[in-house]
Amino acid sequence: MRKKRPIRVLLSKVGLDGHNWGILVVARALTDAGMEVIYLGRHRTPQEIAQAALQEDVDVVGISSLVDGHRALVPQVVDLLRERNSPIPVILGGFIPPEDLPELKAKGVAQVFGVHTKLDDIVSWIKENAKTVTG
Repeated sequence: MRKKRPIRVLLSKVGLDGHNWGILVVARALTDAGMEVIYLGRHRTPQEIAQAALQEDVDVVGISSLVDGHRALVPQVVDLLRERNSPIPVILGGFIPPEDLPELKAKGVAQVFGVHTKLDDIVSWIKENAKTVTG
């Protein structure tokens, strides 16, 4: 019998967004919940994020945004994964104006977590919605 592996989550900042304190807190919470976290760091392109997600065989991609680039850059990550027929959900966290939510959802962002989201809520969502985890 094969042992089930931990949920693998890739976290990154996209574009010129360099504020990473929040994403590091989320990374710690996910690690404490038994997940394996791959942190790509700041200033990554959508292409780098999608390529790393596929290479690392992650179950979820999480992107943090504290500047306005999320409307253009995060959907690009979703599109790049879709082009490769990948089922990996892309989630977004940070300072996201409520008026951006319908557009982000329409472009395939699986979930958006605002700055006041409880860490347990993020952990629970990932556990419930990560792509199928196999052994």
